[in-house]
Amino acid sequence: VQLQASGGGLVQAGGSLRLSCAASGSIFSIPVMGWYRQTPGKQRELVAVIVSSSRTNYADSVKGRFTISRDNAKNTVYLQMNSLKPEDTAVYYCNAEVLIDAFRRYTYWGQGTLVTVSS
Repeated sequence: VQLQASGGGLVQAGGSLRLSCAASGSIFSIPVMGWYRQTPGKQRELVAVIVSSSRTNYADSVKGRFTISRDNAKNTVYLQMNSLKPEDTAVYYCNAEVLIDAFRRYTYWGQGTLVTVSS
């Protein structure tokens, strides 16, 4: 299973970006998909997560500004980021908990996409 993330880039504070992450390979189902971010010298932190039922959870720092969604038919997760702040600058990683059959569940990570927010 591979996760391919895209959509990062440079944006001014107050702007918007949309990240996408598509999963491919031997997939039975994907119960959970999410986005994490990491800055140099810090641990990777959860940004947002969405389960197959469309229930979502967000880090307090992004609530009201970021929206996570998924297209189950395309095995793709999105992160719409609005009102971006310089402190949102990070490498963003997509994450998926994948069932490759009815019994085996693994966690996969995308390659990371850099989001830079200038002040």
